[in-house]
Order: sequence, then structure tokens, then C-alpha cells
Amino acid sequence: MKKWFNIGLVLLTVLAFMVVVAGCGGGDQAKETAGGSEQQQAADAPQKLVFGSNTSYAPFEFYNDNGELEGFDVDLIKAINEVANVDIEIKTYDFKGLIPALETASIDGAISAMTITDDRKKKVDFSVPYYLSEQSVAVRSNNETIKGFDDLEGKKIGVQTGTTGEIEANKVPNAEAISYDTIDGAFMDLNNGAIEAVVCDYPVVAYYINQGNKGVKIVGDMTTSEHYGIAVPKQKPEVLKMINDALATLKENGKYAEIYKKWFGVEPPDYLPGEPQS
Repeated sequence: MKKWFNIGLVLLTVLAFMVVVAGCGGGDQAKETAGGSEQQQAADAPQKLVFGSNTSYAPFEFYNDNGELEGFDVDLIKAINEVANVDIEIKTYDFKGLIPALETASIDGAISAMTITDDRKKKVDFSVPYYLSEQSVAVRSNNETIKGFDDLEGKKIGVQTGTTGEIEANKVPNAEAISYDTIDGAFMDLNNGAIEAVVCDYPVVAYYINQGNKGVKIVGDMTTSEHYGIAVPKQKPEVLKMINDALATLKENGKYAEIYKKWFGVEPPDYLPGEPQS
């Protein structure tokens, strides 16, 4: 009897040991599984980036009556986020502060209806063009004196600081170019008679008028042909490649054309987004 008791005790001991070992092994396996899951989730998580924008430039970027940021550029960034698996956050900057922020790589990029110019290309890199714009002249609806750019000599002209509109206005002989941090300030002074004209990108003026501001009209022919690009610090070529690849995808899948038509009511030129046609 004692013999069988001892054998049973040994078997129970061995069985208990096996349970403990299995339990430890299962714990390690569970930890490995959990760790692998966390690593996979981290790998799948969108890369977070911060882009600067002057968010008072409708219809490209502006806050609506509900305090929500919207516009053509905003929708374009949302589409880029989706196809490139990134999470680009748009932060508000004065337009004149965007290039300095990009030069120091304080931000990962900028989308702000920014014209690609040779001077800016010395400081930052640009994506392929995603919009073709022109400069226009806006005056009060009752102004019959100014009929185009050639009639601005000696006049007070409102522009936004740091824009190509400011550059064009400063070329006018004897004119006084008055710069504003936002284009809204220029339109306000145009309406109250403090200035006689505004030089600004055509789609911005057209959108302003279409929102019910019938006291303003566009006069004369367009004065320039300009391509907008998404600006990226020269220190971040990987971001530039991601943006260009995403724009190519959005052109191919039709999403770019959908966004363009939503905001401008027409189909985009065939080459957009892409290298400008000569």
C-alpha cells in the first residue's frame, strides 16, 4: 500500500510540475503574441505630419460658419492622408511665416495656394503643380475708372503680404501697395473706400464675389499664369516623394478631379496634378 502511495505522490508531483511549466510557457507565448500585435499596430498607424497654411484664403483654406476648416487644399490633404496612410495636421500660419518655418523644418510641409517661383525654390522644394491660377484686379462695382491692370498707376492697391499679388502690385508705377496679413482685410478696406483696388489670385476674388459680395467686380484680363505647389523643407525629400506619389494616385483614381470640380465647377486641366505644359 505504501508503495502505491509513493508512486501516486511522484506522479502528482510530475503532473504539477508540467502544469507550472505549461503555464509559464503559455504566459511567454501570450506576451509574445501581445507584443507582436502592438508592434503590428504601431507599424500600421499613420505617420503624423504637420503642414502650415494661411487659413483665411477661400476657397482654398478657410473656416466656415461652424468653425470648421474647409476648402480645396483641405480636401486635397484629406485625400492624400487616405491614399498615403499619413495623418497630416494643418496648422494656421501667417502666409509670410510659411517659408521661414519650412527653411528650419519647423513644419513638415505647407499647403496654402502657394505659387511656385524661382525665388521660393531656392529655399524650399515644391511638389508637382496641383493648380493653375492667375492674378486679377478687383474694384468696387461702381468704379468705372479702373478697367484693368494698366489703370492702377498712382492708385492705392490692397494685397496680401508675401504673395505674388504683392509682387505684381509693386511693379505698378507710382502706385501704393498696401499689404495685409490676410486678404480679408484688403477686401474690407476696398469696400469701405480706403483703397481703390485689390490684386489677388482670380479664384479667391471670384469665390468672394460668389459668396454674395456683389459690391466688388473683377476688371480687365488676367495678368499672370501661376502654378501652385505643396512646399516641403529641403531636409525632407521623403515627404516630397510621398506627396508626389499621392498626387499621382489621386489623378489616376479620379479623386483629384472630383475635388477640383466640387470647388471650381469645372474639370481640371489634363496635366494637373503634374508637370506644367510648356
